[in-house]
Amino acid sequence: MNHAPIGVFDSGVGGLSVLNALRTELPRERFVYFADAGHAPYGERGDAYVAARSLTVARQLVERHAIKALVVACNTATAAAIHLLRAAWPALPLVGVEPALKPAVTLSATGHIAVLATRGTLDSSKFGTLHATLAGQATFRLVPCDGLARAIEASDAAEVAALCARYMAAAGPFGFSPGQVDTVVLGCTHYPFAADELRRHAGSAVRFIDTGTPVALQTRRLLMATNALADMDTADLQLETSGAPEALATAAAQWLTLRIGKPLATALG
Repeated sequence: MNHAPIGVFDSGVGGLSVLNALRTELPRERFVYFADAGHAPYGERGDAYVAARSLTVARQLVERHAIKALVVACNTATAAAIHLLRAAWPALPLVGVEPALKPAVTLSATGHIAVLATRGTLDSSKFGTLHATLAGQATFRLVPCDGLARAIEASDAAEVAALCARYMAAAGPFGFSPGQVDTVVLGCTHYPFAADELRRHAGSAVRFIDTGTPVALQTRRLLMATNALADMDTADLQLETSGAPEALATAAAQWLTLRIGKPLATALG
């Protein structure tokens, strides 16, 4: 199992932001990344649909690649399906993602935090529970960013810029005075790829938090606990998608800061 790959999936290219962190933290490991672009975006689908797709993709990664761990690099899929995945594969180390509300509470000086996420994530019971546990510790401005993941997926720079301006206007005002937002949580794995555009609408010192590094650290902890870390350099990356392989390969070449050879994607159902 030490040389088996780690499976990572998202509805599209957003999970590449998590994959970046994973490959930085675990540079000797093999990874298989699946972008379910043929069924994206998850954030605009119902829970039942997302759960069914998550189970299908996970089964494919388990059966085709004999993965030793699975990272659900999608907030919406984590909220809708992580409990189902754990029930289906109880022995498989599983790591999901959730908006980083707890770290934001620790970091915020004003106690006012904006959360940018898909409507599916914000409406989920999992997010509702997380939000409720932090009641009284901070004021959260929840901003459903309809269409932003889709625009990032399509590399539509004009649409990304327009949507970022709209949603950051709803999230503010920003600053360090009482009542102002000083911390922004990027609650979708797509959004780090629009971070520069989002930052244009906030002060330079406003903190932006995503979940890539915490997910990578948790994955390392789980693999260490099961003695499943690679014991030699087996670094490799395989890209698969239910959408257009050229689009995934292009996104990987653009956004992965660590690359092994030329990223090529395989089209699968």
